[in-house]
Amino acid sequence: MKISKKINVHRRNLTYLITKNIGSSQLNQNTDFIDKAKIKKILICRPNQRLGNLLLITPLIEEVTTTFPECKIDLFVKGTLAPIVFKNYTNINLIFELPKKPFKTLIQYFQVWTKIREQHYDIVINVDKNSSSGKLATQFAYSKYKFFGDAVEDNKLKHKDYEHIAKYPVYNFRSYLTQLGLEINEKPIPSLNLKLSSLEIAEGKKLLNDIVNNDKKTICIFTFATGEKCYSESWWENFYERLKEEYSNFNIIEVLPVENVSQIAFKAPAFYSKDIRQIGSLIANTDLFIGADSGIMHLASSVHIPTVGLFSSSNINKYQPYNNNSVAINTDISDTKECIGILNKILIPD
Repeated sequence: MKISKKINVHRRNLTYLITKNIGSSQLNQNTDFIDKAKIKKILICRPNQRLGNLLLITPLIEEVTTTFPECKIDLFVKGTLAPIVFKNYTNINLIFELPKKPFKTLIQYFQVWTKIREQHYDIVINVDKNSSSGKLATQFAYSKYKFFGDAVEDNKLKHKDYEHIAKYPVYNFRSYLTQLGLEINEKPIPSLNLKLSSLEIAEGKKLLNDIVNNDKKTICIFTFATGEKCYSESWWENFYERLKEEYSNFNIIEVLPVENVSQIAFKAPAFYSKDIRQIGSLIANTDLFIGADSGIMHLASSVHIPTVGLFSSSNINKYQPYNNNSVAINTDISDTKECIGILNKILIPD
């Protein structure tokens, strides 16, 4: 292991020890009622650079915006992807970006923390209760109301989908606000949302037409994933052949990962791009997305088409796509025949 990686492991362990008790008893301390009209500036902390994790906070951003429509939202994240993901969120103000490799850019790293301290917020929200940096940023920022993301036991009992990483921050935020005098919001949790513009969607349609050049419905597959979430070439090749057999009247295209690899040896018409919004615009013009748990799976969910997530090793309840007729399949217990049966319910409704 490289020295930098060893240092990073020790840094994470130390940060956890420092922050493990931060906010654990903060939820009930602010007992005065909140005046919605005075909530103008909110900080949301999710110091993570992965595409999926950024998209998974969009339901919380939608919830905050609906609750406080006049507010401006700052984001505390990691990496440089957030400005692209949140390009069309008009109430996103400042985005504080921690560098991916802090030990190589220490000055920039500490400058981000300084900038947070210079702001004054009405509410600060830490999204992930297990994020030491998120909890530390919430503690560090100036704000009257702070929510550290602690689990709310009543929500665990009340909501069967509470475990979902996009949903529990919203449920917790709603509970937190009731302690400040607001009525509980019982509406369904918002969907993930890339907020594609009509122009982007139109451009995506052109991209798709360049690939298929017909009026058939289109199934989009994504055969890549990281680590143990990635299905083998033999699994995908068998699955792809079955898809062609069952859905001969559909186009089947493959979106390629940034690594430009294919688990089906590039047998399907393929699309490659490093532009996240361009990929999203293309997927938005298809009729079904199929892929393993990955950032691109969440991207498909965020453009509101039926999304089929394939899960074998990761936590289905935590990451499964939802809304828009989406479904998660546990391939450890469902074979290809059962998968096709599930797809038929989406593609060939009664």
